Amino acid sequence: MKILLVDDNNALREQIRQILTSRRYLVETAANGEEALDKLCENPFDLIILDIMMPKMDGFTALAQLRQLKIDTPVLVLTAKGDAADKVKGLDLGADDYLSKPFSMDELLARVRALLRRAGGQSESILQVGDLALNTASRSVTRGGVPVELTPREFSILEFLLHNKNRVVSRFSLAEHVWGDDFDPFSMSNFMDVHVKNLRHKIGDTGNAGIIRTVRGVGYIIKDTNEK
Repeated sequence: MKILLVDDNNALREQIRQILTSRRYLVETAANGEEALDKLCENPFDLIILDIMMPKMDGFTALAQLRQLKIDTPVLVLTAKGDAADKVKGLDLGADDYLSKPFSMDELLARVRALLRRAGGQSESILQVGDLALNTASRSVTRGGVPVELTPREFSILEFLLHNKNRVVSRFSLAEHVWGDDFDPFSMSNFMDVHVKNLRHKIGDTGNAGIIRTVRGVGYIIKDTNEK
């Protein structure tokens, strides 16, 4: 499942991102409402976690605009304010749930699971190419019906590439999504290559026309099996 996390608090945003990523969710982040709307217009998401108090464009304004754009992705609103008026305003603008800061990560994860279950069939839970299938709901991978055991980061790499099937994903973009703010392009330049190599081995991806194809000097791409 792909989640957009929107919060201007760098430390909290990274803490939540790491927790969600460790549960094998695919997480993109934004620091304000404007950045969030740009990402929502470019790619689909299964869930939005949206802070209210942010610079440039606050969460209420972003929520109102995304609903005006007919983006019906479930939204979990986060706010430091716990009064009823803010809760009512958020729900009236189209939020699906509400969580006041401070909160426990266990409670956040429970709300995330509940909203994703409630969303049901709004998004495709099976990402597939050929006989390789990734289930975003059960967080599992199979090849020819046989389970494939992946590490959380290998799973995130495969999920991100499948979400962007038939599009070239740069190595930096992929690393940024998997490692987030922890990624240092200078000291960790070979990390992505090592993880992709291990991933290819585990899914039995061999040959020049394998599942994960390297685009020299750019990054990687997964194409439909009927694509040349």
